[in-house]
Amino acid sequence: MHRRDVLAGLGSAGVLAGAGAVAVYGVPSPDEFSSSGGEEAGTSEPSEPPEPIELETVDAPGSEAGTALVPSPSEPTFIDLFGTWCAPCIEQMPALAEAHAQVGDRVQFVSATNEAVGEGRSITEDELVAWWDEHDGNWTLGLDRNAELTVRYGGNGYPTAAVVDASGRLQWSDNGIKSADELVSKIELVFEDDGGQ
Repeated sequence: MHRRDVLAGLGSAGVLAGAGAVAVYGVPSPDEFSSSGGEEAGTSEPSEPPEPIELETVDAPGSEAGTALVPSPSEPTFIDLFGTWCAPCIEQMPALAEAHAQVGDRVQFVSATNEAVGEGRSITEDELVAWWDEHDGNWTLGLDRNAELTVRYGGNGYPTAAVVDASGRLQWSDNGIKSADELVSKIELVFEDDGGQ
């Protein structure tokens, strides 16, 4: 096979994957997001926040097998979108652990991957759990199997961090490596808006 054929095939696969995501989830409307690009939410908010997504959770350190509604309908939520293959995601893990230690008892703290997890897939669940343990993850670990969280919270690069208030509205999201102080300051914004609860 010629290099040009391979590149054309890869390009076609990317276009089809993008079209498939739009076909399944639709084109996100601006009303689905309160902010993006690392900025805090502005004054224009959607009339109703989107429904929580039922996320499959994994039996791993700090996480139990089952499901969790994300964002939580009863408390603010911090979401980390990552990939085990992503070097910046690995670099982000210590800051996530530190942020979790500081505010994890006040928010739903979730990391989720949309990798194909399972036997015969890109990574097995045992390999995911070993990766999680190796990088000191100790909070809820979820499988974003249909990329619903990734689509909703602007995961156009990894790692992605998002903060959602207790009413389900996105308050902040950004891509790239963040310090623990940056993450905590963004999470604490939802408590300032709620009177410091």
